[in-house]
Amino acid sequence: MLTNRDRSSVRLTGDAVGISPEDVTIVIPTLNEAEAIGKVLDELKQEGYTNILVVDGYSHDGTVEIAREKGAVVVYQHGLGKAGAIKTALEYVDTSYMLVMDGDYTYDPKDIKRMLLHAAKYDEIIGVRSGSENIGWLHRLGNKLINFTFNLLLGARLSDVCSGMYLLRTEALKGFELRGRGFSVEVEIAAYMCSSGRVTEVPISYRRRVGRRKLKTLRDGFSIITTVFWLARTYNPVFLLATLASLLAVPGAVLTLWQLYLRYVYGAEAWSMGVAWLGLFLLVVGMHGFTVATIALLLKRMEKRIVQTFREKH
Repeated sequence: MLTNRDRSSVRLTGDAVGISPEDVTIVIPTLNEAEAIGKVLDELKQEGYTNILVVDGYSHDGTVEIAREKGAVVVYQHGLGKAGAIKTALEYVDTSYMLVMDGDYTYDPKDIKRMLLHAAKYDEIIGVRSGSENIGWLHRLGNKLINFTFNLLLGARLSDVCSGMYLLRTEALKGFELRGRGFSVEVEIAAYMCSSGRVTEVPISYRRRVGRRKLKTLRDGFSIITTVFWLARTYNPVFLLATLASLLAVPGAVLTLWQLYLRYVYGAEAWSMGVAWLGLFLLVVGMHGFTVATIALLLKRMEKRIVQTFREKH
């Protein structure tokens, strides 16, 4: 008699017919991951994934030798950071799909099959990390801030744009020019896919990493937030500028109310006409900015619905 877990396994395998491990290239960017890379490659092979491409950033701890001993194809990246690794990988991937995952043992290859279930319908499938006990509180806070900013400025509804495990339809990314350098590559790809393709999410596990952590929380977090604003300028400029303009309503309201308070409590000699007009001007500009931002957000969502309907029909 099948248990619930057995039924789940059968259902997952049956629904994913047509998207097999042979259709996917596993791309693993590495830099000094000798402690973990062997374990990751062993697990991938146990799950049936044989198209494995390790893109190395010139490790000096034996990562490359271990990866080759385990049977992975290893190439050295050009360009800087993780973005350089993804650019390099695109030159070698010849399968319909590519799955990017970190080589530090934090992601479980067993979760890849969840992504394959939906691969035929989406251009990107992001793994939403669970297991928060393996993510520091400062990282969790930073992730929430990044997700909130990303969703607000780009009109998206994603839960984990910084996840290091995601499945991509290779053809959808071929014409995209990555401009970032560091760990912001995930949000850059997500922004591009949200604007030009279809994106969804599935839950995945997240384990304690093996080896030394490379992400610098404050430095890299600030870099990612900066990238999100740059991406909003590229993909949703009207909403970004209007949102920034709407912030002027706050000092405008404060100055206007303060001057009115001075005028009616202490008399005409206590207030400044110039400051009052400045406050009123900022308030009006901010209110107009808020109106334009709201309209821009509604139009962006309408555009997405129209594009999605068109794609479903054609």
